[in-house]
Amino acid sequence: MAAAGLTLLAACSSRTGGESDERDPTSAAVGAPGFEPSDENQDPSKDIEGVVITEYEPSHADPGQRVAYDKAPPYGGRHDPSWADCSGTVYAEPVRNENMVHALEHGAVWIAYDPARVTGAAFDGLADKVDGQPYLMLSPYPELDAPLSLQSWEHQLKLDSADDERVDQFITALRNNPYTTPEHGAPCGTNPSQFDVTDPPPFDPSPPGPDAAPVEGP
Repeated sequence: MAAAGLTLLAACSSRTGGESDERDPTSAAVGAPGFEPSDENQDPSKDIEGVVITEYEPSHADPGQRVAYDKAPPYGGRHDPSWADCSGTVYAEPVRNENMVHALEHGAVWIAYDPARVTGAAFDGLADKVDGQPYLMLSPYPELDAPLSLQSWEHQLKLDSADDERVDQFITALRNNPYTTPEHGAPCGTNPSQFDVTDPPPFDPSPPGPDAAPVEGP
């Protein structure tokens, strides 16, 4: 699995580099008819069983500062000033929470998976779904309390199977959703001096220390 992840990561890094996405941000490799956001149904994820919604105030922590998140994986609140690359990026290793949350603020859907339970064809299917698609990112998340967890800004869905139809429903409903995304249409590509997609800041599993920022801003 690790070798496949590294290969995909290298492919993704060649499409990034700080420039805005050239691909139509509404394009997707997945689709779930009936779950597209509209003026009449601004948040179709409310019709998806198991979705948890928590309100957060977006704000920046200091560069490099940890945040005392109240969810794992987190899906809102304070975050690093530099966002994680979310240009259809498949990460081979766990990535720092604070950067991933900033990408959610831009409209990304983050698929996190337990590498001990999502392997082989299940992993390959998720990687194929994400690879090269703007506003999507995939990363391992060790010791996750479910095999799979999907995050968008203020939304989370934990699942037992990568084949669950709710994966596509969640992506369709919330990926770059103009009604639920604080910075709708913001770029997903990153500047290597701020976030190097080939060597992203690693996930820190230790509890945040006393210098950590609270999840909510001032």
